[in-house]
Amino acid sequence: MRIILIIGLGSFIGGISRYLISLYIYSKGFNGFPYGTLTVNIVGCFMIGIVYGIAEKSGLSNGWSLFLATGVLGGFTTFSAFSYETISLMRDGQSGAALLYVMCSVVIGLLATWGGIFVVS
Repeated sequence: MRIILIIGLGSFIGGISRYLISLYIYSKGFNGFPYGTLTVNIVGCFMIGIVYGIAEKSGLSNGWSLFLATGVLGGFTTFSAFSYETISLMRDGQSGAALLYVMCSVVIGLLATWGGIFVVS
């Protein structure tokens, strides 16, 4: 039960952070393309690389790993929003934007994760 509460607390923090960052980005006029979710996913990928890099290097406890990676970052980066926004772009006839969004999310996300691991190595 303790682990579930740890993950739940992390998810609460991550989900709220995700919402606030996306809200901030969209409030600056970045509309028509899912810049908020893209930003959150890239930052989240980089951060999870850092968490797992630290865990491998210094033996981060299982509780902290679950809190940070599964909880906070799991709540922060949701690819369900990514999927929905991609489908929405395609439904709106913006296939090029949808493809660009998928490519940026996957390629830059993988590079960001690698970068996070590299930073702490």
